[in-house]
Amino acid sequence: MNAYVASVIENVKRKHGSEPEFVQTVEEVLTSIAPMVDKHPEYEKVDLLNRMVEPERMFTFRVVWMDDGGNYHTNTGYRCQFNGAIGPYKGGLRFQKNVYPGIIKFLGFEQIFKNSLTGLPIGGGKGGSDFDPAGKSEGEIMRFCQSFMTALYRYIGPDIDVPAGDMGVGGREIGYLYGQYRRLKGTFENGVLTGKGFSYGGSLTRPEATGYGAMYYLQEVLAHEGEDVRGKTIACAGFGNVTWGICKKARDLGAKVVTLSGPDGYVYDPDGVSSSQEKIDYLVTMRNSGRNLVQDYADRFGVAFHPGEKPWGVKADVVMPSAMQNDVHMEHAKQIVENGVKYYIEVANMPTTNDALFYLMGQPGMIVAPSKAVNAGGVAVSALEMSQNSERLVWSAEEVDEKLKGIMKNIHKVSVEAAEEYGLGYNLVAGANLAGFKKVAEAMMEQGAF
Repeated sequence: MNAYVASVIENVKRKHGSEPEFVQTVEEVLTSIAPMVDKHPEYEKVDLLNRMVEPERMFTFRVVWMDDGGNYHTNTGYRCQFNGAIGPYKGGLRFQKNVYPGIIKFLGFEQIFKNSLTGLPIGGGKGGSDFDPAGKSEGEIMRFCQSFMTALYRYIGPDIDVPAGDMGVGGREIGYLYGQYRRLKGTFENGVLTGKGFSYGGSLTRPEATGYGAMYYLQEVLAHEGEDVRGKTIACAGFGNVTWGICKKARDLGAKVVTLSGPDGYVYDPDGVSSSQEKIDYLVTMRNSGRNLVQDYADRFGVAFHPGEKPWGVKADVVMPSAMQNDVHMEHAKQIVENGVKYYIEVANMPTTNDALFYLMGQPGMIVAPSKAVNAGGVAVSALEMSQNSERLVWSAEEVDEKLKGIMKNIHKVSVEAAEEYGLGYNLVAGANLAGFKKVAEAMMEQGAF
């Protein structure tokens, strides 16, 4: 490995050893881009890599809110404006009890390269809070969102930083956040947030976009291998917006999603979650119930439920981890290999531990696609929402879907080209990192060291 790359990785480990998610994603990205750094000694001269792994700014803030009983609670809010070299910071807000600085930094760092891959002018950022919406009333969630935005609004804007949703932050939360922003600013800057309701500037197909984009990316991978998505069985995780979108598009393309998962275990539906509109619609019902139990699906449709287990031992043509980070460990990777799976398509942010990822990439004949490429459809449609807001336009669902399909096709193309340029063959992981890094690095070099 390039000595400069190795020194930056060691520096990150030393400084951020208590933030394993951030260390893991930095190591994975920098290892992939080492061949490019070898050809650009000027990067070391201006210390480009150490600049790139350090956020431009990151801040925390207090969020005080009142529950329905009149009691006050205090949570911590975060916003990491990681890299704005190619456009305003762009990335979601995550409300989940396990949120801490390391999670925010890892997500923000990944967002830099994901956003670059879309070809759209958006930088990387991320934010959120250790507030957990589960079990909270509508009023409690509204009051928390209003308090959160009261602390955040000074630091965001359509040309500064444009947050969106993530885990725990859906259309409801975005609505409360935007309403408070509008009251505080006294302006209708609807381009300051994406994932909005259609009645006030949201884009059609945004809730489904990440899942749709993942399926379009899978189509490109299969086409490269001379195969068709029709008839393929897919093992997914989770049952939120992303998996819901995968199921909808799988149905349209003739594929079959056979697993869902939750904190309580996983379900196996041999007929396919994507086999009927009733089943697909029930994912929305499950999500809105607040119960967060995938067993509800098994009880409703009479399929097998496996408590306390993950779905990675199920035989399928394609495995698409689509729930959360570090969901697939080495023991799961070995199960996937034993089942003869050829296509491992990451969808959730960093769903695979590094040792498991490198193990899978080392398997002859297995194709591994990284989440920063596969799940870029969500942020791509968020950027399209920004464009519609700035131009006061409303595109049809068909127009948005066609643009999304083109973006995902191009992400696959530039990833393949970047890997081939450095003699790495059909290495989608390295290709995505190289292609995403190249654009950001060029912009940083052209703008001078700061």
